Amino acid sequence: MDVKEDVLLDARGLKCPMASVKTALALEQLSGGGIVKVLTDDPVSKNDLPQWVRGNGHQVLGIEDREGFAEIYVKKVGG
Repeated sequence: MDVKEDVLLDARGLKCPMASVKTALALEQLSGGGIVKVLTDDPVSKNDLPQWVRGNGHQVLGIEDREGFAEIYVKKVGG
């Protein structure tokens, strides 16, 4: 995906819900419009993290499958 992230969050090796918890902490540090790229190898997080993001008013820009993990691009909405 051709998006430049502000924060790279490597959550590989973490089980759900830790990817969501760490994403929330990363988003707190950003201004509106900031982008977090989350790397996860947990299949539960790959499904649950986008739901958490949307449920908290943010935007999922895309999900890309890589060999053994996924990249999830999250855009912070609001301040």
